[in-house]
Amino acid sequence: MRQMKSLGTLANWLLIVGGLNWGLVGVANTNVVTMILGDGSMLTTLVYVAVGASAVYVAANSLGKG
Repeated sequence: MRQMKSLGTLANWLLIVGGLNWGLVGVANTNVVTMILGDGSMLTTLVYVAVGASAVYVAANSLGKG
């Protein structure tokens, strides 16, 4: 049970960080992920996949509770 809570917490944090990053892209044309990890690097892709997977996880859990 504790693992599921930790996974949910991690997913929420990834969504917050991803949302802030995309907000900065929209407002200031600044992508913090590519600034730190490089444009088109494997790590950058991994971060984007992790944020996307977090969105699916949070959405599935939110819809399941409704």
